[in-house]
Amino acid sequence: MDKPLAILRNDPWLEPYSAAIEGRHDDVIRKYDELTANTDGSLVKFANAYKYYGLHRQRNGSWIFRDFLPHATKVLLTGTFTNWEDDERYALKRLDDGTWEGKFAADMLHPGDLYKMRVFWDGGSGDRIPVYATRVLQDDNTKIFSAEVYFPENPYKFKVKRFTPDTKPLLIYEAHIGMAEEKQGVGSYEEFRQNILPRIAKDGYNAIQLMAIQEHPYYGSFGYHVSSFYAASSRFGTPDDLKRLVDEAHSLGIAVIMDIVHSHAVKNEVEGLGRIDGSYDLYFYGDHRREHPAWDSLCFDYGKNSVLHFLLSNCKYWLEEFNFDGFRFDGVTSMLYYDHGLGKAFGSYGDYYDGNQDTNAIVYLTLANILIHEVKSTAFTIAEEMSGMPGLAIPFKDGGIGFDYRLAMGIPDYWIKLIKEKKDEDWHPTSIYWELTNRRADEKTVSYCESHDQALVGDKTIIFRLIDKEMYWHMEANDDNGVVARGMALHKMIRLVTLGTINGGYLNFMGNEFGHPEWIDFPREGNGWSYKYARRQWDLVDRQELKYKFLNNFDNDMIGVVSEVYNFQSLPVEKLWEKDDDQVLAFRRGDLIFVFNWNPTQSFDGYGFLAPAGEYETILNSDDPRYGGYGLVDNSIHHFTLPDPLYDPTGKGWLKMYIPARSAQVLRMVRKAPARKSAAKKKGTSK
Repeated sequence: MDKPLAILRNDPWLEPYSAAIEGRHDDVIRKYDELTANTDGSLVKFANAYKYYGLHRQRNGSWIFRDFLPHATKVLLTGTFTNWEDDERYALKRLDDGTWEGKFAADMLHPGDLYKMRVFWDGGSGDRIPVYATRVLQDDNTKIFSAEVYFPENPYKFKVKRFTPDTKPLLIYEAHIGMAEEKQGVGSYEEFRQNILPRIAKDGYNAIQLMAIQEHPYYGSFGYHVSSFYAASSRFGTPDDLKRLVDEAHSLGIAVIMDIVHSHAVKNEVEGLGRIDGSYDLYFYGDHRREHPAWDSLCFDYGKNSVLHFLLSNCKYWLEEFNFDGFRFDGVTSMLYYDHGLGKAFGSYGDYYDGNQDTNAIVYLTLANILIHEVKSTAFTIAEEMSGMPGLAIPFKDGGIGFDYRLAMGIPDYWIKLIKEKKDEDWHPTSIYWELTNRRADEKTVSYCESHDQALVGDKTIIFRLIDKEMYWHMEANDDNGVVARGMALHKMIRLVTLGTINGGYLNFMGNEFGHPEWIDFPREGNGWSYKYARRQWDLVDRQELKYKFLNNFDNDMIGVVSEVYNFQSLPVEKLWEKDDDQVLAFRRGDLIFVFNWNPTQSFDGYGFLAPAGEYETILNSDDPRYGGYGLVDNSIHHFTLPDPLYDPTGKGWLKMYIPARSAQVLRMVRKAPARKSAAKKKGTSK
């Protein structure tokens, strides 16, 4: 009998659901074999839709175009080359499998031409953006979208041929190209490359997670209502501009993750896939499941091989054509469950195996992870998933869905709840430590205090919750305001304890490292189409007379501390001390000891706890004036553990130190104390 899957061996509590887990595993194997029956068992070869469909230039300069439109009765290409009129010379021919194909002489299309498909079906017709268009432009005046014939004379060639991401630990800087600039307008790939990448490199992050890359009609959707899945958003520049950005990031040692949206699609019929060939169910469900009940979007039918072909090829496309290093999959919870996980508490294992799970979506996500790692062995994937589905970030061979990481989405919710609902004196270290370390031992997570979600209108960033309106009046460096001092102290501590307890990676949204004020509000009718809040005010952190530089200094040094420890995320988190009435927490990772005093009023002198015996130096102190603190700790003092006969055999001694109120320190062992002989041996009583 075959050994049970590793997920079952590692978690005996999953045994009652072994049939479901093994059944999902077998479903993936069957679908893999089915999809690759004609590609010699290769999923990589199967995922080549974009090489077959779309517009391609032949070696002799002629053109070939294909799209999958099985319900169409007639298809023409129309565009600037036909003055947007019907021209039978641009008619496509229907092939047996529902594909429509057109072959055109070299002079019938030219780079820079705008075009669409004019699709006819029983009872109607409409102009449509080709499904596999790689460049889509919006007219500034009419706001109408069209595909562009994009074939530059000198296409960009990557300078960094092979790049291996540094993921030990993974330190992600989440960013949105359009709102990354200071100006009140839309930023570009080039501006991001020139202005923002150097900041990220200086800040010490080793990965950027780019939002809103796939083309989307509505800018304010933050890129989550995608219309053209193979087109890099033209708002920010050309595809070559994006390639240059990725290449530059790699030259700086920074991995580039794409925020990919395969959980749903925009409802727009003219710009999107909603009714691409006149039918409602080509890519999406044709029944009550078609529309997402909460997102005003359309839901893919993952049970169709044609949809799998489209989506899997999309994963491969971004990896191969743009050299991305991986993906953050959006909306995974919505994909996993028939009811999209809406309004469900997920309080027991039974909630993950009660028949509400979308097996087709689970098979797709597993195949996507298999494919991504086959296409690029160094690639990694992150799941935005809040239900806690077991096995999500476990390799397929072990019975999992195959993501490398899952977002620890409960952590930002915890911090918000704590700030909103608890008095300072009720911040308990036991609760904080449990929340930050409560995770499956066999799955890696990406921990974060806040992402873009917490910065949007209707919510608040941590710094704004802590300081609020006082930020407008008391952020000058020499202004000693109590509300601001409290907020900055907690801002630093919250980030450090979250980073210090990671078991996979850490994420920060751009600007939050220095406490960017206010919210994100994209241009819309309700704000007069203003870009005032859809940008980043970098001048705040650059101005030496303001306090923002202090938070930025701390974030830089905090990131530096963990970056210098190889495989920091894999080191065991050993709790050394937690005492709720004092509000003190201490834990160890390798040679580092993290100490937190959450007490709002009481500082402790000579506060002691057991730690590995030896000599320690202070390498980070949140109360340092460099970080806007009061300088109450002398960082030059080394700490020596005090021996205790009771604990000598364990290799531990008492570490005593001064811990100011609302402060955190990181100590590093300089040298280990020599082993002490037992009292019995000293007296000569041993044989």
